[in-house]
Amino acid sequence: MEIRDLKEKIFEAGKEIGFEDMEINYISNKKFNCKVFDNSIDSYNISVEGGLSFRGVFNNKMGYSYTEKVDETSIELLLKKAKENAQVIENDDIEEIFPGSPVYEKVDIFSQEFAEVSIEEKMQLLINLSQKVKMLDKRVDKVLFNLYEDHESTRMIFNTKGLSKVEKGNIGIIYFSLLVKDSKDSKSSDILKVTRDFKDFNYEEMAKRVVDEAINLLGAEAVKSKEYPILLRNTAAASLLQTFIGAFSAENVQQGRSLLKNKLGEAIASHNITIIDNPHMKDKMASRTFDSEGVATKKCIVVEEGLLKTYLHNLKTAKKDGVTPTGHGYRNSYKGTLSIAPTNFFIETGDNEYDDLVASIKEGLIIIELEGLHAGANGISGDFSLAAKGYYVKNGKIEKPVNHITIAGNFYDLLKDVEAVGNDLDFAFPSESYVGSPSLLISKLAISGD
Repeated sequence: MEIRDLKEKIFEAGKEIGFEDMEINYISNKKFNCKVFDNSIDSYNISVEGGLSFRGVFNNKMGYSYTEKVDETSIELLLKKAKENAQVIENDDIEEIFPGSPVYEKVDIFSQEFAEVSIEEKMQLLINLSQKVKMLDKRVDKVLFNLYEDHESTRMIFNTKGLSKVEKGNIGIIYFSLLVKDSKDSKSSDILKVTRDFKDFNYEEMAKRVVDEAINLLGAEAVKSKEYPILLRNTAAASLLQTFIGAFSAENVQQGRSLLKNKLGEAIASHNITIIDNPHMKDKMASRTFDSEGVATKKCIVVEEGLLKTYLHNLKTAKKDGVTPTGHGYRNSYKGTLSIAPTNFFIETGDNEYDDLVASIKEGLIIIELEGLHAGANGISGDFSLAAKGYYVKNGKIEKPVNHITIAGNFYDLLKDVEAVGNDLDFAFPSESYVGSPSLLISKLAISGD
């Protein structure tokens, strides 16, 4: 049965047993992934996951339920569970069904050309990448991980207040890592590529980047413990921002889990830091035109030239603060509870070339990767102590690779200590959000090494 037909039957049956406003969310995701090992296909899998969630107002309380069985036989149980759920709710917060926004942007996040790429082409891409890295340098010892994955998703939201929204999208991901060895040392490096244009998967370019990085890290050693100026390279900066992204959630602010509480309009970062959440970027993974509550998404300037301009809101938090929702209501699946999540969330690029930032360092470090971001960072206080690797810079030139060091500081202090911003925006490994940053030159951070 078509979802549009099924929702009418759900709403009719719900009304008969006493539900007032009602809403259904349908989410479906078709996933393909394959892995290559030793120049041959190790595994591949095609899966389809999806289901339908229901919420409805019963005696002024919101009840929830969901089902994987998306057909007429699931209606009775779906409504029964939601009714029972509403009857035991003790939360006095009034939740609402949203009637819809006046205007929704049109953003094409589905590529038909990408959808028509054959499985054989996807597999061959990984084989080509695996073969190419071994051709580039004899010190390439082995491929550690070689994964291709793509997703084709459909989201639908309908309610009894007239909201009717459907969105389809697709995206592809390659993650590749390798190990290089010489007579004295071994080092690994990895690369991530996310796109909905298959031609962007340039395996020759990717192979060169990942091999060069690994070779450059051979012979890495610790440096003397002290404070150094730090050039936090784009993906490392993005991963750090991703770790503390919850600080910008209005839900966390209202519950006292963010130090940004009562900071609107105040300087929380250096004047050269502007942070944007843009859900309408055609080529980015987390783009969407409406959130999980049906609110139209919009570009938000979260931090402008260092000043905190807004928190990220869903309907509930916006009502509590008396502001307009920002379109960040989020469910990670049809089973998930409503929360808040950014979309494409990033620090805006500056005017500085990466090489110029390196050249400006008299003595300092380039940090290219941070490890232990979950265990070594406190999402509330902003404190972090993380293993890192990168390069030692003297008089504007890279002198040697560096590892076995720990970088320590505070996220909020770091934002204020940014002296320059690069023009090389890149993004961290995607989760429910897609978080990016250019390279950031930090005045100083504490390094523990020798």
